[in-house]
Amino acid sequence: MRKADLVNQISEKTGIPKVDVLVTLETMFKEVKDTLSNGENIYIRGFGSFITKKRAAKIGRNIKKNIAVHIPEHYIPAFKPAKEFVAEVKKLTDADVKQDAGPGDDKDD
Repeated sequence: MRKADLVNQISEKTGIPKVDVLVTLETMFKEVKDTLSNGENIYIRGFGSFITKKRAAKIGRNIKKNIAVHIPEHYIPAFKPAKEFVAEVKKLTDADVKQDAGPGDDKDD
């Protein structure tokens, strides 16, 4: 499911115009990004948590030049689903899961 599909589905279920749903989703995404960028976490009961995880400094390799590269410690965004969310997903069977082509994967090739 892509963002446009999500907007369409929310609009159909709620009766809210697609433009308003899109603005709301875009605002939510922006707020999540801004909050995580400021080092704060977001906790949504029954859904999950948007958190930042600290990655330790390490030595990587540039295999083309065969040299060691220092990678400094940094933070990455992460999502930790709530127990209720995980329980719902665990109920799925193989028949319930739709194999969706990813972005850029055209089925008409």
